[in-house]
Amino acid sequence: LMNESKGLVPGYPQSMLDILGKCNIAAVHGSTHKYMRGALLSLISPTMIKAHILPKIDHFMRSHLTNWHHHVIDIQEKTKEMAFMSSLKQIAGIESSSIAQEFMHDFFKLVLGTLSLPIDLPGTNYRRGFQARKNIVNILRKLVEERKASKETEVDMLSCLLKEEENKYKLSDEEIIDLIITLLYSGYETVSTTSMMAVKYLHDHPHVLQELRKEHLAIRAKKKP
Repeated sequence: LMNESKGLVPGYPQSMLDILGKCNIAAVHGSTHKYMRGALLSLISPTMIKAHILPKIDHFMRSHLTNWHHHVIDIQEKTKEMAFMSSLKQIAGIESSSIAQEFMHDFFKLVLGTLSLPIDLPGTNYRRGFQARKNIVNILRKLVEERKASKETEVDMLSCLLKEEENKYKLSDEEIIDLIITLLYSGYETVSTTSMMAVKYLHDHPHVLQELRKEHLAIRAKKKP
């Protein structure tokens, strides 16, 4: 189990491997997997998390949740949207509502495709997922080209991956695109489902919500200068 896939190799559904791309971290093994894992871990170092990721997530969540005020919402759909939009901003810096909505529409099809049988026929979730991947790759490839041509410096994971002079893990454009898709995919279902269940159980148990609020207010008070 500790021989870096030299004896035992993890297996994943073929539809997932096909749609997430041949360079996604689940599809590679040995030294390539180790290299890709190093590139991924370099994006979420303690310094990166504290200085850039958490402040951005906090700002996004505050602004996003204000849109829920005075509305009847579908919490399942809204938590999925929230998890995806937050990840998209942290990873690729995409804020344009039109691009984000187009990306999200295709991403949901991609997720369904990875969970389907790999039957490539018109009308199947697999075919729709594969087409959605092509659309997403086109969006990301255009974004990568724009970042390379731009002199402006963005603070997000994509920019970190493109900084060849500062990054010891040098990846091709194809590897970067597959890594971004994998990051979005791996965090989407877990975060959205956990958020939805947290809202449900806190709603159903108001005394727990009250205790949680008291705990967080106490922590905030201790952090005041």
